[in-house]
Amino acid sequence: MAPKTTSPVLSTRALNRATLDRQLLLAPSPLSAEQAVHHLVGLQAQNTKPPYYALAARLDGFRPEALSEVMESRAVARIVSLRSTVHTHTARDAVVLRRLVQAGAIDRELRMFRKGLDGVDLDRLTALATAYVEERPRPPKDLRAHLLEVWPDADPLALTIAARCLLLMVQVTPRGLWRRSGQVSLTTVRAWFGEGGVVDSVVDEGTLDETVLRYLGAFGPASVQDMQTWSGLTRLRLAFERLRARLLVFRDEQGTELFDLPEASRPDEDTPAPARFLPEFDNLLLSHADRTRVVPADLRGRTWTGNQAHRVFLLDGFLAGLWRLDEGKERTTLTIEPFGALTRAQRAALTAEAERTLRVTGREGVPYDVVLTPA
Repeated sequence: MAPKTTSPVLSTRALNRATLDRQLLLAPSPLSAEQAVHHLVGLQAQNTKPPYYALAARLDGFRPEALSEVMESRAVARIVSLRSTVHTHTARDAVVLRRLVQAGAIDRELRMFRKGLDGVDLDRLTALATAYVEERPRPPKDLRAHLLEVWPDADPLALTIAARCLLLMVQVTPRGLWRRSGQVSLTTVRAWFGEGGVVDSVVDEGTLDETVLRYLGAFGPASVQDMQTWSGLTRLRLAFERLRARLLVFRDEQGTELFDLPEASRPDEDTPAPARFLPEFDNLLLSHADRTRVVPADLRGRTWTGNQAHRVFLLDGFLAGLWRLDEGKERTTLTIEPFGALTRAQRAALTAEAERTLRVTGREGVPYDVVLTPA
């Protein structure tokens, strides 16, 4: 009888370094803005500026205008997708990932508002909304008013949510452009990307398997529950089992089974991790069921106030404090608020990274200050 084998255990620090490496946070990456958006399987974009700060933390020589350029060319777009939140995706991912995750958090959100849609024919709503936003991009308030003309007794918010959940709609530019973002205006992916091409991409079992592999490439090593947290989907165990023979299997220090790509990098746990400034809602902090690989247990909940996420910074690869940006007319101030006492070397590293961030994202000709508050 063959001896029972056990999966190798990855320490929390080893998981941290592997994840940071996949997230392009151990060393500046030479990828272009579009390539990085693809590699990271999208950027959380609930607000308009976070994608720019996310790439500023990750890419070598990044210019914010580079992301705006691929948004204007329609190679990249903003759409409700993972976890039923707005993400910046490449054109193909905007279509494919949205269709893939439809049966998860997006359909659950629609069911939450079903009571306010009593008497509303959802097929007719889909047809009416499609024709309306394809005529020209429309702000959500105009779309809501249009639907209320047909269903005046329906809950206005529920009508808006229904259209958001049932239609594949992008937020058209200038929304999301660097320092010239406008109001939200919506049209369908077919109207924005054109007939054929990515719009006709088929979503099937193979698409799910491909997405599992891409998730591991950007966030691994990871568990089934981790990917479910990231995507908003459930019952993903079957997909991982289909792929098991192609993957390496580990366990974390709590015994949770983790999967990974055989060819993926897993740096030594003592690999240096530079200071990094991340935007609010960065997917690094939102894409695992167990976030202790980046967020120490005693700091859980420190990145949020109510439903508002804060900008955070990492030291030695782990969450270590918050930062805020005040852009006055004549001067910009970046304030660093550490959770604990800092060494002289840590203060110097944070100041240098803050200044680099400001050089990349600051307004031309406007001076800046970096302020470090006491712990």
